[in-house]
Amino acid sequence: MTPESRYRQLLGAVRRLVPCDAAALLRLLPEERGEVLQPVAVDGLAEEALGRRFPAAAHPRLARLLASGNGLRFSADMGLPDPYDGLLADQQTLEAVHDCMGAPLRHEGRIWGLLTLDALDPHAFDAIGPAQLAAAVQMLEVGIAAEETIVQLAQRARQEALARDWRSGGAPRELLGRSTAMNRLRQEIDTVAASDLTVLILGETGVGKELVAERLHARSTRRDRPLVQINCAALPETLADSELFGHKRGAFTGAIADRIGKFELADGGTLLLDEVGELPLPVQAKLLRVLQSGDVQRPGSDRVQRVDVRVLAATNRDLTQEVAKGRFRADLYHRLSVYPLQVPPLRERGRDILALAGGFLEENQHRLGARNLRLSPAASQALLAHDWPGNVRELEHLISRAALRALAEAGKGGRWVAIEPAHLGLPDGGAHGIAHGGSGGASMAPGMATPGPRRVDERLAASSAASPDEAAEVPTGTDAAGFDGSGLREATERFQREWIAAAIARHGGAMAAAARDAGMDRSNFLRLARRLGVPGC
Repeated sequence: MTPESRYRQLLGAVRRLVPCDAAALLRLLPEERGEVLQPVAVDGLAEEALGRRFPAAAHPRLARLLASGNGLRFSADMGLPDPYDGLLADQQTLEAVHDCMGAPLRHEGRIWGLLTLDALDPHAFDAIGPAQLAAAVQMLEVGIAAEETIVQLAQRARQEALARDWRSGGAPRELLGRSTAMNRLRQEIDTVAASDLTVLILGETGVGKELVAERLHARSTRRDRPLVQINCAALPETLADSELFGHKRGAFTGAIADRIGKFELADGGTLLLDEVGELPLPVQAKLLRVLQSGDVQRPGSDRVQRVDVRVLAATNRDLTQEVAKGRFRADLYHRLSVYPLQVPPLRERGRDILALAGGFLEENQHRLGARNLRLSPAASQALLAHDWPGNVRELEHLISRAALRALAEAGKGGRWVAIEPAHLGLPDGGAHGIAHGGSGGASMAPGMATPGPRRVDERLAASSAASPDEAAEVPTGTDAAGFDGSGLREATERFQREWIAAAIARHGGAMAAAARDAGMDRSNFLRLARRLGVPGC
């Protein structure tokens, strides 16, 4: 059972003791710009709340609860904004929270966080006295003490500092989500992190392979040393030696000063070889020698330097197929894949999508100066229905666009800004939103049209991408606009299938060239073509 599951069980017990529509357990965390409250478990709130972070200074109700001593109840007519407005689960409308109470939680004499209780009925807590609230607080503080002991024992056993990111003053993104696939991935990371084994991180474009590498480094014994990253896809063969191993002044034309390579920069720490599947074969041979011996020799120098580097490699390619086709060295593959980690695509992570969306909304909320950005129920359903070929990166960009559109439409004056399916701009979002009672319709609101044609791997086809001859060919059974009664998803997939088949034929069957036309890497292009049933793939 995960810590979140244990905390949620405690919240369930609290709701039985104090009947309410929603309860949340928030952990107080220090940050460079002030204290932040991070939800660690929610019961009755939308799942996106788990991806939120609430700066205490920006939320006066939470700040007053922290300073309240034994807790307090807010009057229904209080004008202070509520951080959970629009976030209660199973709401048909984004109704405001009307009755709120809560209390600070302590551990070892210090404030650990907050318990918050919320209800839509303004008289829900009329019968709740100080004794019931105190009993709920005591129950949670006992559970928190037990959980903290479990964490401390795990830290001692694995030599991990789980709170390192906060103490260092930074707040890098975490691997959000509680799906089975993500829990399994985090467990695998924690298993291998403390070792010095080489790890090969596998996964489609945009799944978060860099975050996996960061977590591996942060939980390793090398966490106080640098994590150095190099993008192998942007590494020309002529400059590979200089980038990886450095060079001495005068080693070649243009070498006007000594240069330290990435292996030396990462000495004592971790080196991430991102997109390692893109390395040219001659560079692979040079890399293999260093991995085998641990010795680096700068071009132009006679001195050999030993480096102590833990190597992580990441790729979206199937390296076993690349080895079979002679495009990747088998010996280098086996050297890198000592401990492979497969990062699941977003479509296999279920409702993690909503927690991730909540985190991205929080980021956009601060960046845009918006008060409260919320997903409408229809928008949440549209996100869950999409298959996310671009994975987490696609979700991040989509939420950024949707936040900007919704804010431009609603302005900054309201208590919150609702993101509707029309703001998301998903090809199947409008139709799905109608089926679930969303307000967005099958078409986007005025001014919400997607700006310009997008790449095929984003699944948004623009008719302007077709040539005049292709546009003139209307399939039998369709009207002049191309409609044949099928849904938008089917029409989009048909367009993609025909476009990809035409691109492959145009390039004489050369997949790499057709993928370049589509703006995709070859492996994702081939995967999409096979899924769509393109002949010959």
